[in-house]
Amino acid sequence: IRPPRSPVRRGIMSTQEQPPAQPPAEGAEPDPGGRYEAVVPHWFYCKVTDSRERWVPFSTQDSERLEEAHGAGRDKEDVVVPTSGGRYDVHLQKRQRVAVYWEEEVSEVRRCTWFYKGDKDNKYIPYSETFSEELEEAYRTAVTLDEWKKKLESPSREIIILHNPKLMVHYHPVATSDDWGSTPTEQGRPRTVKRGVENIAAEIPNGEPLQIDHLVFVVHGIGPACDIRFRSIVQCVNDFRNVSLSMLQAHFKKAQEQQQIGRVEFLPVNWHSSLHSTGVDVDLERITLPSINRLRHFINDTILDVFFYNSSTYCQTIVDTVASEMNRLYQLFLQRNPLFKGGVSIAGHSLGSLILFDLLTNQKADPEEDEHGEEGSRTTSSNRGIKEVREILKKLELSEYCDVFEKEKMDRQALFLCTEKNLKEMGIPLGPRMKILHYISSEEEMQVCLLRGDEQPGPGLENPYGEETVPQLQPKPVSANYPQLNYKPTIFFAFGSPIGMFLTVRGVKRINPNYSLPTCKGFFNIFHPFDPVAYRIEPMIVPDLEFEPMLLPHHKGRKRMHLELKEGLTRMSVDLKNNLLGSLRVAWQSFTRAPLPAVEAASADADTEAEAGAEKQPETKPEEPPAAVKEETPLITVGRLNGGNRIDYVLQEKPIESFNEYLFALQGHLCYWESEDTVLLVLKEIYQTQGIALDQPLPGSQ
Repeated sequence: IRPPRSPVRRGIMSTQEQPPAQPPAEGAEPDPGGRYEAVVPHWFYCKVTDSRERWVPFSTQDSERLEEAHGAGRDKEDVVVPTSGGRYDVHLQKRQRVAVYWEEEVSEVRRCTWFYKGDKDNKYIPYSETFSEELEEAYRTAVTLDEWKKKLESPSREIIILHNPKLMVHYHPVATSDDWGSTPTEQGRPRTVKRGVENIAAEIPNGEPLQIDHLVFVVHGIGPACDIRFRSIVQCVNDFRNVSLSMLQAHFKKAQEQQQIGRVEFLPVNWHSSLHSTGVDVDLERITLPSINRLRHFINDTILDVFFYNSSTYCQTIVDTVASEMNRLYQLFLQRNPLFKGGVSIAGHSLGSLILFDLLTNQKADPEEDEHGEEGSRTTSSNRGIKEVREILKKLELSEYCDVFEKEKMDRQALFLCTEKNLKEMGIPLGPRMKILHYISSEEEMQVCLLRGDEQPGPGLENPYGEETVPQLQPKPVSANYPQLNYKPTIFFAFGSPIGMFLTVRGVKRINPNYSLPTCKGFFNIFHPFDPVAYRIEPMIVPDLEFEPMLLPHHKGRKRMHLELKEGLTRMSVDLKNNLLGSLRVAWQSFTRAPLPAVEAASADADTEAEAGAEKQPETKPEEPPAAVKEETPLITVGRLNGGNRIDYVLQEKPIESFNEYLFALQGHLCYWESEDTVLLVLKEIYQTQGIALDQPLPGSQ
């Protein structure tokens, strides 16, 4: 017996709406031999987090590519389909999703058509592909023959009943222990069954632009966790990338519509796992006290990374890992994107920014691409190096040995690598040898770095290598050989960076305004105002001038309301103070003035008003200089480290963060991954190098 209520609108469960020619009533009898429409599949992958499975849909673009390959029968071969912007490959035959640029657990991939609601989080879970085909066949038969109340048993002995196109349920099997065995029943709470991805309210992204304009490598700081939720660098960079896509749509819409830009790719660089796979954790475990176990393990896994970097042994491991990993990722990226013509930038968070800064300061600039366009630059550089040595020898009163060093083609860098044995082989007597070796050691101790000559000293620098000025610095806190990168970064972004503090601790008191990174012309130091790890850079370049860092514009185009309110109240208090002081001064003058005849009272009042007005004017003038200073702040020149532009940029704190700075200090150090303001500055500076600007310039931006 057919149920009395069986709706006819079968299009509800299909991917296309039924033509509304004859919309049946809710309780109408279905037509025998109804029209069947095949379901449109969508591809999902299984993401495991904390032992919990979650099925995530591929983007519409990726799903269509996978379905195209599947429809062409390519799943019978070991065909690889790149997905997620080329960061993951899907092996169609194995139904596996594999990370390309980093190590990650392989995810299961499934072609999904039928879903049931889970017990724990009410998320829909796809059936296996084989059982989904059985369900689809049963559904097709029910629609075609108009025979519902179909029962199917899943491989796990669960019952699925197709009551009608709108009502399909899934029952868990209830095991009954008896001598005759157990049979699946319809007992238990039924779970909803849905056909087609359009009926499960899944958030399916459209996909990322295929064109990649720029590549950014992101290096993490201490520890394996990078944010307050203890997520890895891969997950945090994923958030950063997602925010960048939304910022591109919001602020570069015109350029996107004109197909001038695509997107920026961000790739994580992990060095922590390589460092802690050297066996140092086992050594630390032996000497770690058993008390407060979790705290001690947390310190061993995070805080000690700072000490590792200041160790000659492990510093070499860290810099080798970071440089080799970035070079490996760069070569792999070019192999997978042979048409890529964009630039490369690097970004570092916390200790990662210091590692990158040390790497960049120890890169060897290509003289052939000197920004001042010198001809015969290699010869010029060599001659300049010999001239440097001649100046050093002259300073040490050893000018008679200049010809010996010139014959050996000894430049400044080679001189600092010399040992006593080398000098002896050159025929330098013992006395001059000791002078030269003492000079080398004293220079290294004083500056805690190896100085290299500025390739174009600024005007007025007669002795660019003297003790008073340090135009170039290559920090070498420990004895390490810094590898060379296979590319020249366009911009270096530092998030929550302690670079300034480490340079100061190393003995570098001042960075000469003429200094610039050898291979990177852009440098931005971005920090949250409450970040306890972040330090400024600009005061080391311009120590005699006090000025605030650049306030990073809000991505919506204005200051946060609580900051505007704070400025307004400050302005109001200044006005009230000035007016009150002016009134008190007038009252005091009138009190101390000798009494006048009544006939002259009117003229005295007029004089008093004139004097009061004359005195009020100077009181209002002090308000103007702060505004003028604010307008001139972007015009402050802070040397060549960022091409003459500002370096320090401070984020605007959120209203809730302004209530207690200490409470949000840790959050301030870990907020950059999801900060729209940070991401927008990165995108703005990257695309500015390509001549592409924001749709509307943000107020206060440079």
